Amino acid sequence: MTVLEQGQIQIHTENIFPIIKKAVYSGHEVFLRELVSNGVDAISKRRMAAMAGDCNEGEEGKIQIRIDREAKTLTISDNGIGMTADEVKRYINQVAFSSAEEFLEKYKREDDAIIGHFGLGFYSSFMVAAKVELVSLSARAGAEAVLWSCDGSPNFSLESGERAEPGTDVILHLQEEELEYIEPARIRSLITTYCDFLPVAVQLEGETVNKREAPWRKNPRELSDDDYIALYRYLYPFQGDPLLWVHLNTDYPYTLQGILYFPRITGRADWEKGEIRLYCNQVFVSDSIKEVVPRYLLPLRGVIDSPDIPLNVSRSALQTDRRVRSIGGFVAKKVGDRLKELHRDEPARYAEIWEGIAPFIKIGAMEDEKFADQVAELILFGTTAAAADTDPIAAGDKAYTTLTGYRSRLGEKDQKRILYCTDEASQAGPLALWQGEGSEVLLADTLIDAQFIPWLEARHEELSFRRVDAELDDSLREQESELVDAEGKDSSEQLRELFKTALGDERITIQVQALKGENAPAALILLPEQMRRLNDMGALMEQRLPGLPDHHVLLVNRRHPLVEGLLKLAAGSVITAAGGASPSQQLASDLSRHLHDMARLAVGGLEPNQLAGFQQRSAELMGRLMERGLV
Repeated sequence: MTVLEQGQIQIHTENIFPIIKKAVYSGHEVFLRELVSNGVDAISKRRMAAMAGDCNEGEEGKIQIRIDREAKTLTISDNGIGMTADEVKRYINQVAFSSAEEFLEKYKREDDAIIGHFGLGFYSSFMVAAKVELVSLSARAGAEAVLWSCDGSPNFSLESGERAEPGTDVILHLQEEELEYIEPARIRSLITTYCDFLPVAVQLEGETVNKREAPWRKNPRELSDDDYIALYRYLYPFQGDPLLWVHLNTDYPYTLQGILYFPRITGRADWEKGEIRLYCNQVFVSDSIKEVVPRYLLPLRGVIDSPDIPLNVSRSALQTDRRVRSIGGFVAKKVGDRLKELHRDEPARYAEIWEGIAPFIKIGAMEDEKFADQVAELILFGTTAAAADTDPIAAGDKAYTTLTGYRSRLGEKDQKRILYCTDEASQAGPLALWQGEGSEVLLADTLIDAQFIPWLEARHEELSFRRVDAELDDSLREQESELVDAEGKDSSEQLRELFKTALGDERITIQVQALKGENAPAALILLPEQMRRLNDMGALMEQRLPGLPDHHVLLVNRRHPLVEGLLKLAAGSVITAAGGASPSQQLASDLSRHLHDMARLAVGGLEPNQLAGFQQRSAELMGRLMERGLV
């Protein structure tokens, strides 16, 4: 064997190999991605050179991976353009040179960008190999095969080699601690992870492992709904089908393709890391792209493929710059455009999936002013109004409307008041009162609405958003005269004093009103809007459910039969000589407290440790009422 050259690799760092092994790459397994990428690069180069008439095209390009357990070697072979001895010196020994730049300058006609190039990516081999051999035969006429060898030190040898067909073999003599890479299952897994969508067949022991076809590189007109769903099922098995997808495709001012999906989120969404996969020319790079897409889109799933996103040298982390921010803005705009299109063309379908996509839209609107402008008319609310042909939109047993649609149905005097409900169960009493008077109420019953409603109000300064249990206006009250007692107190004042004494809590404001409607409750809790919002915000920050604030309003309905009876009971009590409460007074006091407890129970205001006391008091109260009835 003829020795062509011996020497030291020309590098610009004194000890590059420890850096490669410990610092440049975050995970050893990416060596396979780099070597397969280089092989695909070489195949692309051969195709371009053949088009220019510099060499023959040869057979269809493919990457072959072979395992030799006895020799403890892993070989990655391609049938690409190969290298001459001079090219090996330039591209392998002189790490600072980039063959890709030189090749692209010569063959500018090719549309497909080069995935990678021999250089630092090739040296990732030394993360797992104690020795690396490279056998290459150039596809150019008259070339001779060469063998390059290096044991991980700066020393190398370059000799004449043996290879029958053009291409390159990279032979890795694995380190003892890296023998997991002679396991076929491990290599197959890495091919599926990193090389699944490469356009070149990647074979393991003669069997093609990768899918080869990347749907996101196709024209959307070439894909059916089934094609999109099939890709989603393949990438995210056992996750159900997506709600919606967005096909991305642009070549200016950067090249980017991709498909993003709105998933059916059943658990907690990952708003910090995300599940979108980043590819560079169909090579998998990372599944954490928080630097690329806005935070509110991170829980989307799918693929973004771009050679123009700046990566660090290991291709495992992104470098944030103006271009990355521009790409993030492009992605957000395309998502907004797709939502507008669906809302315009398929309003029923849009309403059907609204609850699944609402978190993305609401958080996005609050975090991104441009996105907020884009989706302003796309934000839906559940409504108590009946569905119609255009608005409200029917979706199952629910109806949805926009803020604009809701306002179009308001009377002249109510144009600035937006009524909403966050929990139909706990706010059932006041909700029934408003509905009984023909008022339409928006349903804002998700956790994010505690932030979203104040944001909406800040955006629409002319509007006042009022929860149904914040306060009641005159339209819900009966205007009637009241009888006064011997001391000149009317029934409302008598009831107010009775409840104030019974509850003995200055933080509770007692209001007495005559409410309209046969089904109006005996008593209900009202929470002043701003006070409740502060309480809700505090609960959100502390990651707990909002409870009943200590400062609240107890509204007593003096028209309710139970309250009327309570007033009579208190009025008929006998004054005791000792100045204590008579049995009737005590019963009236306990009934007052019981009404407050029931009002608290309706809004979830009784803590678990308070329920036992409520049950005990209720049982005692019923016993005393039964005694009076049996006398």
